Amino acid sequence: MENPNKLYYGIKEVADKFGINASKLRYYEKEFPTLQPKKNRSGDRVYTQADIDHLAEILDLIDRQKYTLPGAREFLKEREARKRENARHIAKLQKIKSFLEQMRASLDNPQESLALEEDE
Repeated sequence: MENPNKLYYGIKEVADKFGINASKLRYYEKEFPTLQPKKNRSGDRVYTQADIDHLAEILDLIDRQKYTLPGAREFLKEREARKRENARHIAKLQKIKSFLEQMRASLDNPQESLALEEDE
């Protein structure tokens, strides 16, 4: 928004940024479980930049891409599932890479592989 150093934004600031009213923001919180801004001590909603980015994505799906609310919810849910699956694949590939790097190092330095065999 205007101040990049600001950590939290009030509901009115966020509503004004997107040109919608605060009741629509509260409605989207009920419709999208992934949109859950924190509340301060007095119970007012405070939005982080991540919340604002997520809201922008929701509004884009609904307003520009013409998703229905259930369709947008499903799209976001599937995207999160794909992200988790990709993270699992990346972790497996990193383990394989590490193993292959160790194998390569042992081939490049036969003395090291002999020392490893003697230790066993």
